[in-house]
Parts: sequence; C-alpha cells; structure tokens
Amino acid sequence: MIDRAAVRNNANYLRNVRPIDPEEIAEYIEGGAHPAVVRETLREEAFDLRLREREDGAFEPVPEEPVPDPGWAPTAFPEAYSFALEDLLVREFGANWHRGESGDELREAVRRLKDDYLYGNDVAYDRVAALGYAIYHLPAYYATVGYVLDDLVENGLLDRTLRVLDVGAGVGGPALGLHDYLPDDAVVDYHAVEPSAAADVLEHMLDETGRNFRPTIREETAESFFGIDGETATGGGAEAEARGDAPDEFDLVVFGNVLSELDEPVAVADAALDRLADDGSVVAFAPADRNTAMGLREVERAVATPESGVSVYAPTLRLWPNATPSDGGWSFDVADDLEVPPFQRRLDEAAERGSGDEPGEFVNVDVQFAYAILRPDGKRRVDMQASAGRCARMADSEEHVTDRVNLLAVKLSHDLSEGDNALYRVGDGSQTVDHYLVCTRETVLNEDLRAADYGSVVFVENGLVLWNDDEGAYNVVVDDETVVDLVAP
Repeated sequence: MIDRAAVRNNANYLRNVRPIDPEEIAEYIEGGAHPAVVRETLREEAFDLRLREREDGAFEPVPEEPVPDPGWAPTAFPEAYSFALEDLLVREFGANWHRGESGDELREAVRRLKDDYLYGNDVAYDRVAALGYAIYHLPAYYATVGYVLDDLVENGLLDRTLRVLDVGAGVGGPALGLHDYLPDDAVVDYHAVEPSAAADVLEHMLDETGRNFRPTIREETAESFFGIDGETATGGGAEAEARGDAPDEFDLVVFGNVLSELDEPVAVADAALDRLADDGSVVAFAPADRNTAMGLREVERAVATPESGVSVYAPTLRLWPNATPSDGGWSFDVADDLEVPPFQRRLDEAAERGSGDEPGEFVNVDVQFAYAILRPDGKRRVDMQASAGRCARMADSEEHVTDRVNLLAVKLSHDLSEGDNALYRVGDGSQTVDHYLVCTRETVLNEDLRAADYGSVVFVENGLVLWNDDEGAYNVVVDDETVVDLVAP
C-alpha cells in the first residue's frame, strides 16, 4: 500500500517548482515505490490536487481561469467517433452491417425509436436498439451539449476541473460533446448513470476520450442512484471513496434527452439539484418535438419555483419577481445542420424503397433542441427584471387587447413564419398563454427583433396587443410605430 499522503505532499511541493514526474516522487517515498504505482496514485488524486496529466506522463497544475469560449460550431461528427461506432457495428454484425438482416433490424429499431419519441411511448433499449439509437442520434446530441454550455461559459461559470453526473448517458453524445468542448487542460471526473444496453456502447465510445477525462459508468437507474426508489442512494464520503462510488456533490448534472423517459422526472430533477455543489448547474435538453420539449418545461417549472430558490439560469428567464409561467412552453433553439456522417449514409442508402419513397429516412443531422439550465445559487444568465412603471406583464395581456404597450421579453424562437410576417415566440416568465411578436413591417427602429439570438432579452416599445382566436394566443404586432431594442444578447 503506497503512502498517499506522501505522494500528495510531494506533488503539492513540486507543483510550484516544475512539472511533477512520478519517477522523481517515487524516490522521495519512504521505503521506495514503483513509478507506475505513483503515476496511478497521482491519476486518482489528480482531481482534488487540480493536476492534469501531460502526454509525456508528467503532471502539471490546472489553470485557475474558467473554461474559455471555444467558439463551438461543429460542422461534422468527428471522424474518430465515427470510426469507433462503425467498429462496434462491424464487430456486432460484420462488414456489411448496413445490409441484409442486420440492416433491416437497425432500420426497424430507428423507426421504432422515432415513433416512441413522437407519441410519448416508453422507450426500451436492447443491443440492437442501442446501436440504432447511436446511428441516428449520436451526432446531433454531440453537437447540442456544447451550444447549451455556451450559456454558462459566457459568464465564466464552468471550471476547468469538473465533477460531472450524466443521468441517462445513453450511447455517449453529451459525454463526447462535453469532452471536445472543454480545453485540453481541463480535468473531468465523469460519472454516467445508464441502466440499459446502451452502457456497452457508451463504454466503447468513451475509450476515445483523453487521459484527463476519467469516466465511471453505473449501470443503474436514476431513481436507484439518487435513492428515491426505496433503496439506499449511491453515497459519497470516505467510505464511498473507498468503494469507488460517486462524489457527494457535482458541478454539473446533465440530463441529455432523458427526462421524457423517466417515470418520475420531477423527483429525479429535485434529487439532482440536492446533489449539486452550491455553484453547480443542472443542464437538461430534449428533442425539439412538441411532447419532449413541453415535458422539459413542465419539469423546469415544477422544480424552479419562488419557494424552492432554484433559478432558471437560461433560456426562459423569469423577468418578473415571484412569477412562474404556465403557457404551453414549446420553445427550442436551432443550430446549423451537420454533415451527413458515413454510417447514417450507409444505413439509408441500403434501405429498400418504393418508387415514391424519398431518401433520408435514416439521416438525422438537424441540431434542434429545447433546453434548461437550473442553478441553486439564484444566478441567471442575465440579471434583469421588468419594472411595472415601464412594462406590461404578459400575464395581464387580456387587459391590453387592442392597446399599445411596452414589454420586456425573452426571444424564445427563431422565425416561425413560412415567408409571411416574421413570427417569434416570446415570454417574460409571467405568461399564462402563448405570446408571439409578429413583425408586419420591419424598420431600422425594430430590426433588433430579427437580429436577436434565441434567449436574448428585448425591450418592445409600443407593440399592439391582439388576441388570435384561431391559435388561442396573443399576437403583439411590431410595425412602423414600434421600437425594439436588444437589451441583453
């Protein structure tokens, strides 16, 4: 048994002098120690010591500065990950995995998964379903996580040392995206909770990550992990450390496209918030389709209440004190499409089609997602509140129909029109029914509405409130009498 305290003490001394060489530390250990044992001990202690392992095997301190903006805008799923997935497919089915019986099985698995998501059915993953899921969803989910993390990075809220819990980690899209999003000098203590056959795919994909991304996969349900299924939770502390269990607290808890699959998503989200560090974040995202996107908003609204003290950091900011929205909440962001990865192309091209069938059924490169970032410390991406002296609350729109009003609003969609008047979903955190800004005439005084990104805060001056009986929603008309200013990008 190596003297861990001696390794730590020597590492703490050398960190301020020169890179930490395991062979050098081995010489300082009383009774001697093998350099390989010292290296493994340093790896196990690296997170607490804020040390990263270099390519040459030496260790050096992790910079104190938060994660910088990486300019995340992937155009394609990385080749290394594509090869890793195809390697799995070849191992399972042979070189012609996309043809014959195996190709048919995979295509049927993809069709079934698409239908289950669309209709809100329970989703089950056997080996074939997990591989079909990877083929169809892995690239887009890889890209999604980075766009969501951008909201934290812009305010310097993502540290270079991270304890991460990935709930329902699936086949690894969020994990791989997080790995590539972070700088090379980051150190990640990564814990995945995945009870299904997807765990085997995840393990294989995580082999492609770097030496400072240290994964642990737990093949149990989220309810079991948090101890809300009547069993004891996976604990922390000294005893847990000896067992290799999870930390007491996490800096980041990720729910990547999984909330809709949980039996008790609100209870699980509450339990995740209880396991957060004081300055940690729960990051949840879901496909942009109506059921899953609105389901995510329901969970967000159930746990982020004025009484809980949990804040919605982004994107659906609560701009009025003590307000909680109760509209439909179907809101999602859209990023640039990815290139079609070779494994999707192969599966799609091998499909049998009738004369009227279009190709592309098994291609999925759209990056469209609903998301929520929740924090227990009350922080929000933009620390801003509306004033009753200047603005009308969307909750009071019924009183203002046919009136012109001022609104402080979060832009919660891209242009939803089909070439007619530009249409944008908006909210202020008080709305009880859907609200849209409808631009009937763009001018230099209101062009900020079009230019504003998803999640931006805009001030609308002199918008005309109308009721849209067909849609059961309020349309606030933006015309040549309306001024729109971008308040917070």
